[in-house]
Amino acid sequence: MKNIKKSVLIIGSTLFIATSLIFSCQSSDSKIKNAEDKVQNAKQDLKDSENELNNIRLDTISTYDQFKIEAEKNIIAREKNIAELKEKIVNEKDELKDQYTKNLNELEKNNNELKRKLNDYKDEGNDKWVTFKNEFSRDIDKLGKAINDFTVNNN
Repeated sequence: MKNIKKSVLIIGSTLFIATSLIFSCQSSDSKIKNAEDKVQNAKQDLKDSENELNNIRLDTISTYDQFKIEAEKNIIAREKNIAELKEKIVNEKDELKDQYTKNLNELEKNNNELKRKLNDYKDEGNDKWVTFKNEFSRDIDKLGKAINDFTVNNN
């Protein structure tokens, strides 16, 4: 974003200097026409730069929104898996049921923590976004593996 603002500033400054040079070498009518053209070009360049900046912002937002939607789907799926497992252990022996319940509560706690992290995330720049996305993806995959391992170990 800073680069775009710098570019707009540089373009504006360059146009100003070029206009000044042209005015000093041409007739009044020619100077006015060239100045009008330069102003029109500068306005168009500024509008193009603003559009580019808006598109960059929209791309970042839609990437986050897409990720958030997928992450929420994963969290909901994990919640369903945990609930199903809790139903299955109802008929287990008491000593196994207590251990299974403890393990499932821990998985549920981890799932809720991931949900909280996703909801609390604030945009702090692309570097932090990439770090957050990678860590979150790793954690949700780890939780999914733990749920799958729980299922396998109990069958």
